[in-house]
Amino acid sequence: MKKVVLITGGSSGIGKSIGEFLHNKGFIVYGTSRNPEKITNSVFPLLALDVRNVESIQNAVAAIISKSGRVDVVINNAGVGITGPIEEIPTVEIKNNFETNLFGPIEVMKAVLPQMRSQKSGLIINITSIAGYMGLPYRGIYSASKGSLELITEAIRMEVKGFGIKITNVAPGDFATNIAAGRYHAPVIKGSAYEVPYGNTLKMMDEHVDSGSNPNEMAEAIYKIIQNPNPNVHYKIGVFMQKFSIVLKRILPDKVYEKMLMNHYKL
Repeated sequence: MKKVVLITGGSSGIGKSIGEFLHNKGFIVYGTSRNPEKITNSVFPLLALDVRNVESIQNAVAAIISKSGRVDVVINNAGVGITGPIEEIPTVEIKNNFETNLFGPIEVMKAVLPQMRSQKSGLIINITSIAGYMGLPYRGIYSASKGSLELITEAIRMEVKGFGIKITNVAPGDFATNIAAGRYHAPVIKGSAYEVPYGNTLKMMDEHVDSGSNPNEMAEAIYKIIQNPNPNVHYKIGVFMQKFSIVLKRILPDKVYEKMLMNHYKL
C-alpha cells in the first residue's frame, strides 16, 4: 500500500525537493501552500494551508483523509526566517515568526494525531534547524523558534509512542533555497548602534545560503528516515562543520564557545 504524505510548505525549496523525491519513489504526496493557485509546476497536488490559521490546517487534513483515507507521514516543513538585532525587530514580526515556526507545526500535529491514533501508526518529521541548537547573533528569534520545536518534539514523541506513532526532528544546515528572499529582515538602520555589525552579518548569512548544499540531500535523508522502523530523536543534515558546531557547544565552556561564534561573525 502506498504511503500518504503531507508536506507543509511544499511549493518551493526543501519542501518541494522532498515532495518531488517521494513522488518519484511512489508515495502519494500532498503539499501545501498559502496560495496554491499561483503554483503551476508542481508534480504533486498542493492544498491551501496557512500554518497560522487552524481552520485551514484542519480543512487540508480533512481533505486528505477524505480522498486517501489515511495520513502516514507528515513533514512539518513550512517555516520562515527572520534576522535582525533583537532590540530592533518589531514585536509583531517576532510573534509572526513563532506563529509560523512553532505554533503552526504544533497545530498540524494536533490535527493529524487523531487519524494516526486510529490507524495505530504514523510518522511526523519536524524540520527544525541547526541554528536551533545555539543562540546566533542577529538570528536569535529564529534560533529560539526552531529550538523550541526541537524540545516540543522530544516531549510529544514520548507522549504518543504508546499509540504506534513516531515523531522526529530533522535539523538542516544551510541549503541553497529561496529562504533568504522570503525571510523577514529587520532593516539596517543608518546611524544605529548595530548598523555595521548587523549589516556585515546579514551579508555573511546570505552568502552562506547562496553557497549552501543541494536540497536533494535533505530529500534523500527524509526518505531514509521514512524507511527506518525506529527513527532517532534528532537528525542533523548539513556540512561537517555545521554539525560539528553542535558537538563543540556540548563540550566547550560557554564563554569559549561564545568567543568562537563572535570570531566567526567578526563581532
